[in-house]
Amino acid sequence: MVLISARLVLLTLCGWVLCWTLVNLFRSHSVLNLLFLGYPFGVYVPLCCFHQDSRAHLLLTDYNYMVQHQAVEESASTVGGLAKSKDFLSLLLESLKEQFNNATPIPTHSCPLSPDLIRNEVECLKADFNHRIKEVLFNSLFSAYYVAFLPLCFVKSTQYYDMRWSCEHLIMVWINAFVMLTTQLLPSKYCDLLHKSAAHLGKWQKLEHGSYSNAPQHIWSENTIWPQGVLVRHSRCLYRAMGPYNVAVPSDVSHARFYFLFHRPLRLLNLLILIEGSVVFYQLYSLLRSEKWNHTLSMALILFCNYYVLFKLLRDRIVLGRAYSYPLNSYELKA
Repeated sequence: MVLISARLVLLTLCGWVLCWTLVNLFRSHSVLNLLFLGYPFGVYVPLCCFHQDSRAHLLLTDYNYMVQHQAVEESASTVGGLAKSKDFLSLLLESLKEQFNNATPIPTHSCPLSPDLIRNEVECLKADFNHRIKEVLFNSLFSAYYVAFLPLCFVKSTQYYDMRWSCEHLIMVWINAFVMLTTQLLPSKYCDLLHKSAAHLGKWQKLEHGSYSNAPQHIWSENTIWPQGVLVRHSRCLYRAMGPYNVAVPSDVSHARFYFLFHRPLRLLNLLILIEGSVVFYQLYSLLRSEKWNHTLSMALILFCNYYVLFKLLRDRIVLGRAYSYPLNSYELKA
């Protein structure tokens, strides 16, 4: 309750400051310049509406999934109760309550045994991952727009600013916001969930015609969990199973892409460390060669934030690297 009150007080203060700033901007600038203030909202509203539609479709998929495979009357009645129409005020209050109390919910992994359930789970996770990436991209561009680009639109014609430094500052703000939001919306627990789902999904390698003609071949079936190394035929093509368990559709490119991205649990974390480390080294180089005090101050403030993000990423990398290597090492010792 104290945290909610503190957030409400901070939000009220920010609202008063924003209103005071907007009044001054309306007095001193033209309407054309003021249109830059609302440009991102014109892009966000259609995306938000589209997201609500896709979200409803995803919930409907989950509902059908529960009804078909669990057949529990209590869960069906609960979903039916949630599907009742609500007025706008109730939806707004629930949305505010979610923003104040809960973070973005992480889907759960149920380790299904049926190939259909595994593919259904992968489809739901793909939709959720795409939504999170869209949110990261939009919010990072949104931050870079208001922090680094919009102030340039209100600079008076009699004032001079360094165009090269402004563009560099804009890119740095966008990359930093992108990495921070990615670490927030794609935590280690979520990446582990995607890794487990990709391990259950498996992968198929397409082979050339005429190869392995003497080896036993099978007709691919959607109800079979195929072991590693087996050869199957699907859509007049020959495929070899590459994962420990393989239930993916051999001709489905999205399944192959999902397995490539997440079958190694540290791939995304290593990519973020590479990006953040490159940014830190470049900013250190720019800090050493900067001659103006405002450039030095701006770069130093951003570096402090990047040090914390890089430290958090490296800490997670070390801990998760040991955690994922432990089962493999123990298995080798037992063997």
